[in-house]
Amino acid sequence: TRLEAIDAMAGALDAFAIDGIRHNIPFVSALMQHPRWRSGRLATSFIATEYKDGFAGIEPDLVIGQRLAAVAAAIDHLQNERKRRISGQMGGRPVRFQRRRVAMVGRARFEIEIDEAQGETQVSFIGEEGRVAHLIVLRSDWKPGQPVWQGIIDGEQVAFLVRPIFNGVALAHRGVAVEARVFTPREAELAALMPEKSNANLGKTLLCPMPGLVRSIDVAVGQQVKAGETLCVVEAMKMENVLRAERDAVIATIRAKVGDSLAVDAVIMDFA
Repeated sequence: TRLEAIDAMAGALDAFAIDGIRHNIPFVSALMQHPRWRSGRLATSFIATEYKDGFAGIEPDLVIGQRLAAVAAAIDHLQNERKRRISGQMGGRPVRFQRRRVAMVGRARFEIEIDEAQGETQVSFIGEEGRVAHLIVLRSDWKPGQPVWQGIIDGEQVAFLVRPIFNGVALAHRGVAVEARVFTPREAELAALMPEKSNANLGKTLLCPMPGLVRSIDVAVGQQVKAGETLCVVEAMKMENVLRAERDAVIATIRAKVGDSLAVDAVIMDFA
């Protein structure tokens, strides 16, 4: 049926990992979840109507959010166990992992408990009054470093794209792409106190990623550039770093010149 074909395509897209070039997999994956697409109510104006401001990802519903949290928890649990088996560690009291965890999936927070038995990972979602509100059972032979987590969740074969990030993983599934981190309750309390770095207006400037020397400026004021085009070259630590445009833009001003020594986050140029 049409819906079976759409779900099969969604599963294939979730398991498709590609790096190094730009692609539209996140958009097509999100398309598989769109109500109009699934119902077949299509027209040549579909994209212009439904994505007037372009595609910026989709927010996970509760079901997808819990799946993302469960996979993040299973990955975190596996990595913690592997760390405990590293040779040459100091002796002493054995480490006992806390079963209670807090999973931060994008802006959503889940209080969970983790158990493992007979090759399965059980993630319990704690609701009001500390009671288990939902249980997800996972089974997978995923190993750290693999770009796709494939396994079975509650009897269904699923796949998630996995990318390591600082203190967590970036996950993509069914058109949803989020950063996920798993903390102990105390770590979650402390993480909530950390100030968020503002990224205001960074999309209109090119910042120097590291202290370095400007070797070349490859654009001019007023020039239109396409995503991937070379903007400038900065030499740092005896290596030439080519800085490229991340999106289509117009060069508004150029603040640096060849031979300038720049500090980290110094503004090299502005985009219109």
